[in-house]
Amino acid sequence: MEYIYAAMLLHTAGQEVDEKSVKKVLKAAGSDADDARVKALIAALEDVDIEEAMEKTAVAAAPAAAAAPAAVEEESAEEEEKEEDEEEKEEEAAAGLGALFG
Repeated sequence: MEYIYAAMLLHTAGQEVDEKSVKKVLKAAGSDADDARVKALIAALEDVDIEEAMEKTAVAAAPAAAAAPAAVEEESAEEEEKEEDEEEKEEEAAAGLGALFG
């Protein structure tokens, strides 16, 4: 993935996406650049409009991002419900023990 991110970063910065620049970005990020993978990336990107691909990805990610808060709220409500159930069970157990020893 870091190879693709390097290409996207270079494109967004207005730099030429070539082997040399991708290797520099990867090295600056602390990653070792594999020559074969860099060459494969550059070859794969020859016929790709990076701007268009990024826009499509952003549009596809938007509905997923909008759905994420609802899922978090649902999980939070479920967790609260579980905690309340556990508290009730603990109180019932405590009351039962109290009746035995009370």
